Amino acid sequence: MSRVAKFTLGAAVVTSISIIWGVHALQNQERETMYKGVLRDDERRRDKMRQREDDLKESQRKREIYERPYSLDGKT
Repeated sequence: MSRVAKFTLGAAVVTSISIIWGVHALQNQERETMYKGVLRDDERRRDKMRQREDDLKESQRKREIYERPYSLDGKT
């Protein structure tokens, strides 16, 4: 095998390994990014649920106040 052929083979192997490693690293990074998106979505969903629960409690409190019996002589 000639020196040029050995160099070409070595360069091809190094290039292939570099590309495979780069793609693998990129996939890992994208996987982490997507997982962080899932965590953000879960947090948003929890916040929205908490807000809805607070709104429901406030609505129930107001309903209780507004549905109290009211007398016309000023006494409750």
